[in-house]
Amino acid sequence: MKLTTPLKDSDIEKLKAGDTVKISGVIYTARDAAHARLVKLLEEGKELPFDPKGQVIYYVGPTPAKPGNAIGSAGPTTSYRMDSFAPKLIEVGLKGMIGKGARSDEVKEYIMKHKAVYFAAVGGAAALIAKSIQKAEVIAYDDLGSEAIRRMEVIDFPAIVINDIYGNDLYEMGQKEYNIED
Repeated sequence: MKLTTPLKDSDIEKLKAGDTVKISGVIYTARDAAHARLVKLLEEGKELPFDPKGQVIYYVGPTPAKPGNAIGSAGPTTSYRMDSFAPKLIEVGLKGMIGKGARSDEVKEYIMKHKAVYFAAVGGAAALIAKSIQKAEVIAYDDLGSEAIRRMEVIDFPAIVINDIYGNDLYEMGQKEYNIED
């Protein structure tokens, strides 16, 4: 399924855990240090460096771009590191998150309550993922280096729906299918 950012509720309502998607438009990058700063701004009632409404954040710290490329290797970061921050961003309109690994029960509840979605990007495919990124520019927290917030223009960024608004979790579904115990 093809998606274009910013995401709307109607886009998210069509998604089910296990769906493969290709995302085009703008996505933002942020990891834990940037998330901490974003949440602090929200708590202080200050404006964020981008409007999160309908947006997608990719949990990535890309390597420097080689000449002629928009970005270097851009593989996903483990998502649980953002779990303490994600609910506040979802509350203010964030619609999608891309990373790897399972999310906390709290994040899954916020996904259902606020019509958001969690996607996984394939770990180990960082160079391939980078090919879908047409442009990348730092928009905040340059001092964080590779973890600065970037605004990226993407075409057909590949991802898989892990957590949908219906309470489904692809990781849990996979374990049940193969009768794997926690």
